[in-house]
Amino acid sequence: MKAKYLMVLALWIGGIGLASAQVTGTVLDDEGVPLPGASVVVKGTTTGSTTDFDGNFSIEAEVGDTLVVSYIGFETRQVAAEAGEMSIQLTSGVALSEVVIVGSRAPNRTAIESAVPVDVIDMTELNNVAPQVNLNQILNYVAPSFTSNTQTIADGTDHIDPASLRGLGPDQVLVLVNGKRRHTSSLINVNGTFGRGSVGTDLNAIPAAAIQRIEVLRDGAAAQYGSDAIAGVINIVLNKSVNQLNTAVTTGAHFSKNANDQTGGVDGESTNVAASFGVPLGDNGGYLNLSGDFDVREDYSRMKEWEGEIFNQYNVVERVASNDGYDISNLLDDDVADVIQYANEAGIALNGATTKEALQPILSENATEAELAARGQDRSDYNMRVGQSALRGGRFFANFALPLDDNGTEVYSFAGLSSRTGNSAGFYRLPNQSRTYTPAYPDGFLPEINSNIKDQSLSVGIKGTVGSWDVDLSNTYGRNAFMYTIGNTFNASLQNASPTIFDAGGFSFAQNTANLDVTQYFDEVMAGLNIAFGAEYRTEKYEIEAGEQASYAQYTEAGERITLASQQPAQDFFGNARPGGSQVFPGFAPTNELSRERSSVAGYVDFEADFSDAFLASFAARFENYSDFGSTVNFKLATRYKVSENLNLRGAANTGFRAPSLHQINFNSTSTIFDNEGNPQEVGTFANDSRAANLLGIPDLKEETSKSVSLGLTAKIPDANLSLTIDGYYVEIEDRVVYTGQFEGPGTGTELDNLLRQANATAASFFANAIDTESRGLDVVITHNANLSDNWRLKSDLAGTFSRTNQIGDINASEVLTNAGLVDTYFPEDSRVYLEEAVPRTKINLSNSLTSDRIVVFLRNVYFGKVTEATTTLENQQVFDPRVVTDLSVGYKFNDALTLTLGANNLFDIYPERALEEYGNRSGGRFDWSRRAQQFGVGGRYLFARLNLVLK
Repeated sequence: MKAKYLMVLALWIGGIGLASAQVTGTVLDDEGVPLPGASVVVKGTTTGSTTDFDGNFSIEAEVGDTLVVSYIGFETRQVAAEAGEMSIQLTSGVALSEVVIVGSRAPNRTAIESAVPVDVIDMTELNNVAPQVNLNQILNYVAPSFTSNTQTIADGTDHIDPASLRGLGPDQVLVLVNGKRRHTSSLINVNGTFGRGSVGTDLNAIPAAAIQRIEVLRDGAAAQYGSDAIAGVINIVLNKSVNQLNTAVTTGAHFSKNANDQTGGVDGESTNVAASFGVPLGDNGGYLNLSGDFDVREDYSRMKEWEGEIFNQYNVVERVASNDGYDISNLLDDDVADVIQYANEAGIALNGATTKEALQPILSENATEAELAARGQDRSDYNMRVGQSALRGGRFFANFALPLDDNGTEVYSFAGLSSRTGNSAGFYRLPNQSRTYTPAYPDGFLPEINSNIKDQSLSVGIKGTVGSWDVDLSNTYGRNAFMYTIGNTFNASLQNASPTIFDAGGFSFAQNTANLDVTQYFDEVMAGLNIAFGAEYRTEKYEIEAGEQASYAQYTEAGERITLASQQPAQDFFGNARPGGSQVFPGFAPTNELSRERSSVAGYVDFEADFSDAFLASFAARFENYSDFGSTVNFKLATRYKVSENLNLRGAANTGFRAPSLHQINFNSTSTIFDNEGNPQEVGTFANDSRAANLLGIPDLKEETSKSVSLGLTAKIPDANLSLTIDGYYVEIEDRVVYTGQFEGPGTGTELDNLLRQANATAASFFANAIDTESRGLDVVITHNANLSDNWRLKSDLAGTFSRTNQIGDINASEVLTNAGLVDTYFPEDSRVYLEEAVPRTKINLSNSLTSDRIVVFLRNVYFGKVTEATTTLENQQVFDPRVVTDLSVGYKFNDALTLTLGANNLFDIYPERALEEYGNRSGGRFDWSRRAQQFGVGGRYLFARLNLVLK
């Protein structure tokens, strides 16, 4: 009996020895193709492996251990380790929850297990089936908490779309690329759009073809990643694929009932050509991936026709004189004999008037209908371009990594280049306006803004192990430049001497960030402890470059530049001063030129501990010191409790900090901004250290501070292939930076009047810490997978956000403003609406992807909630009802290399609710749809075709 027990014990011990061995196998996709770079981890440990280029892996494990197998864009599988060669097949699909980098510095943390909400958006399938090709619009239709729309009649903002997360400002979301801070745009939004007064990141400078996945952290993270992360973080993970050429050509246009100024047909054509190719480097998984695209987008307009006045009787005199071969610039002379002669020839009753003063009221009378007929014109000939701008550009990104040894040491780098030119138009300058010099433009003119936007970035780093610590040392540089050329325009005060094309100058922003990040995971401490710490040093530089003199200056009748208050500008026939500078966008003057720099240094610690298999807690603290704003310390505490294997509760609390951007501190310029009635105002933006700010009692800018909490749950129902996340949040921001309303001088020769005159402006605006706000909301994400048959699979994602942002407390106005009764100008009513109601507070999208070996059917419905017209007049604040936009595409795979996709964005040609006449916001027919409150744009139905070619 004893011998028998000894034999059994020996066999058992021997069995242990046999079971603890190398487990090998292959990871395949749902079509049986090997997946290189898939992650294989022994559950509950840090023991892991990555598949090679043939999908093969080898890992130290015991037979029966649970292996967690994951790959971006595929559902994670857990399988038991087997003896012999294993074959593991993953199921693909667009997922909103996967293995993540942001939100936690612990290894192998998935979104469903994290203490904060993170969406993971796989770009592989979206690049094949989605109608959108630029990053802002891709995210707008996929991530409910993300909002971005193409703007119109908003100067440079027509060319760079402002974007937000959770309804907060564009400058309150931090963008990372491969986990490294991305620089912002050099453009600051000062015209009438959502995000007015803020600076965002130009996501469209990154080609979609270069992106493997996008991680959206929907929680405050200033304590982890630094200033700007009050609303959350968007991390863009670049492609690592090798030995494969992916190319795509996408072309489409708007086929809409309201195309071509509401006459119907086709407009807004666009074409995008994209490619990505990678090569392996070395034998340890190194790679170099090159990706890029170029595209052409034509403009479109949705204005039907101008309904207001166009011509006065003086314009009739000009036409008659011009037909007689007369130089009509001479009509402006004080000798009015010629005016009287041609007025008589035109049949205008002068009632004995013989002086200019007597003629002015007669010749200012409306003559639009008769003059349109006499000139053979229609009202639509005087339309603006109300719709998207024209764009042409190219983007290129490289992603590189080279292992140096077998211990994980590698050098890495990624870099990007982008060049984009844009063309948009402003308000039509009509013949009867003083800003139109009719000897040069008898029928008025539509001035155009031409942009030249260049973007460069480079990140280099090395990471490896020092002792038992993982160390990552990197440096990231980025620069964005935005230059203006104003065309088909005029400096009316220069009269005959004015050019029609102006170099108006521009601005640039550069940022350099050096990072040291150190981490270690202790798997034997509690149920796992991750410790991370690091430091950051960042420098920033903001510059404004002046344009040519005629683009910003105002001139006298004699052609002398006005530099003194006593000098009078050139006048039209009616005695109105002719404005200076290039129409639609006055250039930057030498007095606007500047070069400002600052630096910041930061240090952080980050602890994340699994106290047990059920309870996780993390704590982060960050110290940051700015050269211009001093120091701040921010904290984050987050926790997750696993109620069961399939149910987690999670919550977080944060403090946050955002230093005003260099743009907000230093931007100064004069811009043409149109009021609620469509009347032009030359508004000067003055820095807070200017004399104008001092006169009005507007203080220097200070930092924004925030507090936020979130609470949510994640759940999985394995039998139903269903996962669910629900997260509620509350964010309170103090001293929020806004762009003020327009302060006008009293017009009595005061110092403020003189300062405005010197800036060629009629009013002044500033950036100010004018208000405190609170934001609250609920985010819901439900994901379902179903295998309908051996060949058909259905992936469904339902995601929604329900949010609200409000100003709280009183406006933070100075005593000077309060005593002068200017508090409502400091933070006007239209700014409140932009902040609270001009973008949808509710957005829900349901995406369905039905796939087989040959066919992919993609159906998406997006619900955009109601929005409100942003205007200072309460009775004009029209509320626009919700809308549902449907996307549909069908792709057919001819073979492993070639796929053709046909589809539509906004299949049913849905438009926002029209602006009603009784609200008084149509501006004489210019805006049948609001330009101040946009849900999803006014392009209408967009049909597209895409051809994908994959060569392996």
